[in-house]
Amino acid sequence: MNKDAIYVIAGGFVRSVAVSLISVTYGLYLAFLGMSPYELGILIAAGLIGLAAATAVVLFWGDRIGRRKLLILLAILGAAGGIATSFSTNLALFAVSAFVGMLNGMGRDRGPAAALDQAILATVVTDRNRTKLFAIYTFTQDLGHALGSGLAAMPVLFQRWLGTDEAGGFQGTIIIYAAILLLSGLFAARLSKQAENHHELKGFNLAPETRQRVWKLSALFGVDALGSGFLTGALIAYYFHERYGLGAAEVGGLIAAARIANALSHFGAAWIAGKIGLIRTMVFTHLPAHFLLVAMAFAPDFWIAAVLYLIHESLVEMDVPTRQSYVMAIIQPHERTVVAGITQLVRVAGWGLAPAAAGALMGKLSLAMPLFMGAGIKSLYDIGLYFNFRRIPAPEETATK
Repeated sequence: MNKDAIYVIAGGFVRSVAVSLISVTYGLYLAFLGMSPYELGILIAAGLIGLAAATAVVLFWGDRIGRRKLLILLAILGAAGGIATSFSTNLALFAVSAFVGMLNGMGRDRGPAAALDQAILATVVTDRNRTKLFAIYTFTQDLGHALGSGLAAMPVLFQRWLGTDEAGGFQGTIIIYAAILLLSGLFAARLSKQAENHHELKGFNLAPETRQRVWKLSALFGVDALGSGFLTGALIAYYFHERYGLGAAEVGGLIAAARIANALSHFGAAWIAGKIGLIRTMVFTHLPAHFLLVAMAFAPDFWIAAVLYLIHESLVEMDVPTRQSYVMAIIQPHERTVVAGITQLVRVAGWGLAPAAAGALMGKLSLAMPLFMGAGIKSLYDIGLYFNFRRIPAPEETATK
């Protein structure tokens, strides 16, 4: 495997540990501080807006600044925001810290750094091996997500081993999150010049065919992201905590198991895509997962809900490596950073619109309302994706016919 690919995968793994750790810890910490679901939604939205702003930088200036430099800068800003969060004392300070640090309450690493990773990976691999490499990348990311969720038990460990109070346990864990993010920047610093865009920089002068495809994909990804915004890791953690009375260790363990289920599904996704194509794999695995999410809302006890959630998680992420591979496949090489920036920006913006509404719905109507909203909206995305792109295969799919 190319050395740059190894550094990208390693950096993505470390970053995903941090993202998953903060998504669980953040929701539980804010619940400990007595914040309402609506306030939780506002703070998650603030972090996602920060992610959107950073993704816009990748979109407009990613190749001009340099992919390597931007990955390092993103790691530093994220760590700074984490440290500021651990010392915040009111809603305004939490919001500013979340924005500057691009605090990702989604629980999955799908921000500006991931856009840069995708552009680099597509640059250093052949069409034939692209989906497999993206499967490895997302597999290691979800292993990191699992590890990060497991580390969400750290507040308890801080209390037992170091004798801190509950607040100190949460604050210490958030500082650990910041340190992990800095480590991801060290891997980015090892990237070579081959990771950069060596094609002519053409800004937004996308080919007409690319432009048409990207706008359609962006609209669909916006719908999908809006649905995902109702299902952030922090909100799911809050849901299980409030519905079943679970603590940090139990919620962290469940989310960790879910991320392992995600990770194992990626290689299955690559294999299925080789048989039926990328678009069919994305839709035929994603759509059934939403029915399980709705069923989870009616689960009378924790264990039934946990089983349904884990089955859901074993299906819902199969579209990630296939989606990333497909988008990079149907555009020209010099367009990759721009297109990755556009699609990620749309996704992050969609995420940012929903959490405040989700928090309000949880507080005023039902804890399960975000599950219904998320499942319904994401189903519309799957249907739209299939009917708009089922006749546009990736190059390797055409070559095998």
